[in-house]
Amino acid sequence: MKQRQSDPVIDEIRDVRHRISARFAHDPARLVAHYMERQKQDQDRLIETEKTAQRIDQSAA
Repeated sequence: MKQRQSDPVIDEIRDVRHRISARFAHDPARLVAHYMERQKQDQDRLIETEKTAQRIDQSAA
């Protein structure tokens, strides 16, 4: 198996994601709920894609 090269940025991202997951006891349901809440809180910082816009339009109908 090919050993992956270390990338400091990727390593930091993985570490942060692991620490966030640990805050929720690595429970996928709680983690998804957390990220969905963060998405609502930071909606003004997110970029809307065409696919997302279509999904929003369909749910509003």
